[in-house]
Amino acid sequence: MKTSRVSFAAALAAGTVLVLSGTAFAHVSVQPGDAVKGSYATINFKVPNERDNASTTQLEVNFPIDQPLTSVMPQDIPGWTVTVEKSKLDKPLTVHGKQVNEAVTKVTWSGGKIEPGKFQQFPVAVGKLPDNTDQMVFKAIQTYDNNEVVRWIEETKEGAAEPQNPAPVLKLTAAKAAATDDHHDDKGAAAADKGHDEATGKTSDTTARALGIAGIVIGLGGVAFGVASRRRTS
Repeated sequence: MKTSRVSFAAALAAGTVLVLSGTAFAHVSVQPGDAVKGSYATINFKVPNERDNASTTQLEVNFPIDQPLTSVMPQDIPGWTVTVEKSKLDKPLTVHGKQVNEAVTKVTWSGGKIEPGKFQQFPVAVGKLPDNTDQMVFKAIQTYDNNEVVRWIEETKEGAAEPQNPAPVLKLTAAKAAATDDHHDDKGAAAADKGHDEATGKTSDTTARALGIAGIVIGLGGVAFGVASRRRTS
């Protein structure tokens, strides 16, 4: 009886882990999960099918209006139709010396099908990413062919557990510090100086040897000349 209870508990724990991990993997997410602040990047909205008896037929991704992106270019995906919507900005942006009055606020993919047990990635080239925040939240809506709609729009609060339907989040990281480059430059300069010193030392050593040999040759020549002179005198 005791063995049966242990086996049952182990099976229950394993089942719970599978259920929880399955739920986590079913989230709509951004891949990769981070990008450099102030840069241009290509991101993918990864959409797994979380149902066993229905296929995903539409994905709607809402872009944050308070973090406007002036460049949003979705990649064509066979079998899917993409629609890009823009909205007027309350405050125009200056991009490459030109004023921009509108930004993309929604991208919708429809007409395709993500079957049970499969996933689809929707690539988008975006920019210029904001440099005054640590993340961007993209609220997504997933629609199935049985008319079920799942809203991935809940924002994760710091220190709190992940919500049931979390919104996809893109983390923004700072570019590599200039000090790192300076450090590499200093190391390169030091290596160059060392090489120069070694080369100079080798050159000096070679010159010294050449002068020494020349001195010996001249000395021997003088001795030979002196011997020859004495023989002539005799």
